[in-house]
Parts: sequence; C-alpha cells; structure tokens
Amino acid sequence: MDDKKKVRVRYAPSPTGYLHIGGARSALFNYLYAKKYNGDFVFRIEDTDIERNIPGAEQSQLHDLIWLGIIPDESTENPNPKYAPYRQTEKLDIYRQYAQKLVDMGVAYECYCTEDELAEMKEEQLANGVKSFKYNRHCLNLTEEEKEKYRKEGRKPTIRIKMMENHEFKFHDLVRGDVKFNSNDIGDFVIMKSNGIPTYNFAVVIDDHLMDITHVLRGEEHLSNTPKQLQIYEYFGWEPPKFGHMTIIVNPNGKKLSKRDHDILQFMSQYRDLGYVPEAIFNFLFLLGWTSEDNREIFTKEEAIKAFDPSRLSSSPSMFDNKRLLWTNQYYIKHMDNEKYFEFIMPFVKKANIPSNLNDNQLKSISLIFKNEIEIGQNITNMLNDIFVKKTDYDEEEKVILNSESAKVVIPLFKEKLEKLNVINQDTVKNIFKEIQKETGFKGKDLYMPIRIKLTGSMHGIEMFNIIDILGKEETLSRLI
Repeated sequence: MDDKKKVRVRYAPSPTGYLHIGGARSALFNYLYAKKYNGDFVFRIEDTDIERNIPGAEQSQLHDLIWLGIIPDESTENPNPKYAPYRQTEKLDIYRQYAQKLVDMGVAYECYCTEDELAEMKEEQLANGVKSFKYNRHCLNLTEEEKEKYRKEGRKPTIRIKMMENHEFKFHDLVRGDVKFNSNDIGDFVIMKSNGIPTYNFAVVIDDHLMDITHVLRGEEHLSNTPKQLQIYEYFGWEPPKFGHMTIIVNPNGKKLSKRDHDILQFMSQYRDLGYVPEAIFNFLFLLGWTSEDNREIFTKEEAIKAFDPSRLSSSPSMFDNKRLLWTNQYYIKHMDNEKYFEFIMPFVKKANIPSNLNDNQLKSISLIFKNEIEIGQNITNMLNDIFVKKTDYDEEEKVILNSESAKVVIPLFKEKLEKLNVINQDTVKNIFKEIQKETGFKGKDLYMPIRIKLTGSMHGIEMFNIIDILGKEETLSRLI
C-alpha cells in the first residue's frame, strides 16, 4: 500500500442494537489509528438486515460515540459528498451492478438451490465426515434452459462467488502477524441474496473500496471472513486495506463476554445513564486490549492518540474488570474542577428526594461532600436518599445494633449533648463522641453505628458530621428519638 495514501478507517455498525462495549472498543481503536496518522475516521451504517433494525439505534450509536469523544470525521449526519451515501440500503443498485459485473466476468454465478436442498446437501456432507459445509457447485454450469426451468418454478436465484482453486490468501495482520488461508477450505459463498440484498462479505468490500478505506481494525470473529473478502478484491483487481483483528473481551471467568453476563453492563447508554464519565470509559477501553510501555493507567484523549501504537495491541483476550472501571471513573470524578463536577453531578443530585427548601447553591455545597466518596453519579442519588428519606424499617443486623446495650445508652446521650450545642461543626461533633466514649467506655462500632443507623438507616456512608450538617440540627434531633 502507498504509504503516502491518507489513512482512512471506519466503524460500521448495524442499527439492530445500541452501542455495545465491544463495538465501542473497536470504534475507539479505529479512531486512535486515524488520529495517530492524521487520517479520517468514518462512521457508516450496515442496515441491510431490515427486519432486525431498531428505530433510533443508528442515532444512538453515533451520539454515544460522540459522547465518548470518539467523533467521526464523516458520518450519516456529516457526510462527505465524495463518499456518500453512508447507509447500505441507499446503495443497493450499486451492489447489484458490481455483482453483475462479477457474473459477466465468469467468476460469480446464479444459484437456484432452495433452503431444503442446501440443508440436504449439508446433511450429506456431515454424514461423509465433512466438518465444514461447502457448496457443491450444483448451479455452477447451469444451461439457460435449466435456469429458465427453475425460474418457471418460481425460484429466485442468489449469486455466488466462484472461489479460485487451491489459491493461498496471505496478509500481514496488524495484531496477529502473518496469516494465510487456502481457498480450497472455503466454499462458493453467496454475495447477493435472492431478494437483491447483498451479504456482509460482499457489501463491506464494495463499501471499503468506494470509501478509500486503507485500514480495517475489527474483532477476531471477522478473521475467517477476510479470505472471502480478499477473493473479491482480487477478482476486481482492487488493493485491499490492511487488516487487524483484535482479540475478544472476556469476563473475569475467562469466558467471552455475552449478554448473559449480568454483572457487566453491555451498552454505553447504560453507563451514560448511571453517571460514568465519558473520559473515564475512553481511558478504560483504551487499556482493554492495549498496553503502554510504562504501564500507565491514566491517559487523556490527546495522550492516548500520541501514545497509540498498533503493534502494542494485545494478542491475548482482554478481561473486562469492573473494579478497574469503577476505580478509573472515581479517579476522573475526584480530579474534576468544581464547575465541571457541578455540571456532571447536579442532574443526579436532583433525582434524589431532596427537601424543597434547598436552593442550587446549597445543593452544590452538599454535592462537594460526596466528591471523593462516589464512584459513579448514581451513587450520590442513593446516598442522598439514604439521608433525606427517613427509614422506618430495619434489617435484622440493624435491629440487633439498635437493640444493643450500647445503643440504649449512646443514642439518648448523643441527643442530649447535641441539643446543648450552639455551634455545630466537625470539631464539636467529634468532641461529643469523645465525651461519650470517656463517660461510657463504648467505642468503635458500639459508639458510632447506633447513631449512623438512626440518622440514615444505613451502616455505611459519609462522615457523621457531614450527615448532621446536611440534615441540620432540628432534623437530626428528631431522628434520634
């Protein structure tokens, strides 16, 4: 490939769902490759599976990418007239023309076999010990009379590519190194369905060629598609892009990530709604299959672009570590300046059941108390609800603590001392606990936990002074009854 050719990469999802973890990572690495080499990152849509397309999925995929900071140079919403259109359903005539060209060249042919006939063919091959089905070329040399007979029966043909005999497809994979396939292991596959819709392996070649795509970074599940696509490139005499096949993402048990992994959120929209920071997810995904030379863990987008080297893409499966993601997200929250933090956190603050008399400035002050405590934005909603919504029922462990001998002494004593305070601050509240400890001998859990449970109904949370500061003296006293 001409090294002077402008780098152009693409992310081409189907609008059959929303932006998934794996898709977001693929888009990210393509984006980084483009930006590293001053190229273009293209967003296009493979929407030919019309029955499975979901309304709004295309827009959701695109806008979630933009939210992550993975901003396409070209897209369905920002097309370059030279390369438009960006949806496959708007190019069906183009695919048909190219398919017919292959038929005219004698390297593709009409196939009139029915689904039942193909199933029977497959069963016969399995019975004969063939592990991978290959079409038997029944329709390769049909006469016009035979074709006409099938048409009169109402059969509509597919178009199959005629694979070369004993031909070796070799390429240098950007992740895996040198890879080769033999054409004898691949059957004549369908490039156009009987309804006039192109198959993936055909449409993607036409799209990549017409859009001048130079590099393709994608998941390893597409590795077996590569020789099929190279065959089409070879027949047309087109130069193929450079390919790189990234390893799968696995769960902590080493199994391929799937929708059955309920402990791992699958879609970017879920992370967005829960209050993950887009820069944190960008950072996390960057290190999910790529490692820096110095094992750094925090990268800005600009630093990631500068550091990115495709040769450091992992050749081993990448484990999705929820704890690492939460740590990364918390890091970004902690390091926000206050104005950005307020912009990020206030929507989650206002989701809580907060008293109507609190104004925005008071809510901002309260939100700062939690800045170093929360891992995601949703945490502050739950924590504020724990404080503002008075709990009336307790679980068994909480009941045991509230009915303990220490609770019967500590709660009324704390209430009595708090009533006498004229100034409530961190020091005066700490002094109350010190006095009670000195007078009663209770300390640790026996001293603090009964008060905490009475005030919030929870055994965990922010410092006691902060709870009292948020509730105010009057509300605090009313809960200690």
